[in-house]
Amino acid sequence: MDMKLEVVVVPVSDVDRAKNFYKRLGFREDIDYAGSDGYRVVQLTPPGSACSIIFGKGVTDARPGSIDRLVLAVDDIGAARDELLSHGVELSVFHDAGGGLGGGFYAGTKARAPGPDPQRRSYASYASFSDPDGNGWLLQEIGTRLPGRGLSSMDVATLTDLLREAEQRHGEYEPSAPKHHWSAWYAAYIVARERGRTPEEAAKDAALHMEGSR
Repeated sequence: MDMKLEVVVVPVSDVDRAKNFYKRLGFREDIDYAGSDGYRVVQLTPPGSACSIIFGKGVTDARPGSIDRLVLAVDDIGAARDELLSHGVELSVFHDAGGGLGGGFYAGTKARAPGPDPQRRSYASYASFSDPDGNGWLLQEIGTRLPGRGLSSMDVATLTDLLREAEQRHGEYEPSAPKHHWSAWYAAYIVARERGRTPEEAAKDAALHMEGSR
């Protein structure tokens, strides 16, 4: 039986403040539901993520700010840092001071060396930041994934649906496109969808990929 991590509950003290902070980072608002007796639940999803976060009133008894390090995977730690800085988020980039891959997962900051990993190895460069309540987040740069991660963990039914969707979108693209092999377009489309892009956005990404590969 597949068990996919779908939602993480984040304890916050001010729902609107937290909502504005995460939306400023580009998190997609999925739901903002208010019930009786002051109950409220907000769900947001990081760009490209299959897992969402939830917070609100009456959602959890955990202390606001008690989460230590939720991890967001990024392709380029420097570009991610610049983007978050442009949104007013303070963060620092670091790597394992001992030359290993676990610099973001030691307790405290003693094992951290400033700047990205000198060899720019996957899983070795990090950046840290916190939300207004102090809940901690890590960015981790991943260029090449370990075996068993990413698309290889997708179930057959989901991949079948994506292939059929890609076939339909490629059929719309192909008549006016330069000569190309369908496999490259399909691959770019499916990767974009797996990262959370809409069908329309994924089709544009695939087309741009084909232009760049010519």
